[in-house]
Amino acid sequence: MLKNITSTKRYYNRLIIQIPMSKVLFISRLMQERDKFELLLNRVGFTRQMTMVGVLGSLSIKDLLADILTREQFIADRLSEILHGEIYSPCTSHTALENFQSVNGYPDYESPLIEKEKLNHLVIYKHKNIGLDDIVEQELAAYTNIISALEKLTHDQCLDHDLFHRIAEHTYKPYRRTSLEINRWLNSIASESN
Repeated sequence: MLKNITSTKRYYNRLIIQIPMSKVLFISRLMQERDKFELLLNRVGFTRQMTMVGVLGSLSIKDLLADILTREQFIADRLSEILHGEIYSPCTSHTALENFQSVNGYPDYESPLIEKEKLNHLVIYKHKNIGLDDIVEQELAAYTNIISALEKLTHDQCLDHDLFHRIAEHTYKPYRRTSLEINRWLNSIASESN
């Protein structure tokens, strides 16, 4: 019986892999992930809690939002380049990486020289003196730009540029990582108050 279940699972996994992601389905998934993330942020509530350090080491939720903002801005800019027929190439030298960050204000998150999931402390430092409301406003604008650009791109463009994977890497995967840290922090606060 267990063997049949395992082979049935493999069969369905192959089917899922063979079914191509549609743009409409991807946008729906992205919006669902976004809704879950925003619900968590709304649960945190007050600005005071959003700026309290300790969510991840000495970082606050505001700091983690700055990281998300720059990742979303990175992919929004890449989508804009695709729409305008421009070509992006990931940085392959440390000098190019430094130049990219100084020109764009965020790292080249797709460069093989940086760790994809690691927080960039230069980004967080750059946003330290920017108010939470400004970060939230900029982050919402970047997210809106992603959705808008994605709607303008054809399905073939999405496939040609591996956009379903790339957009996920810079949007809902960071939402999930950040949500884990926020939930861990909220649970620790709740256990300390009991």
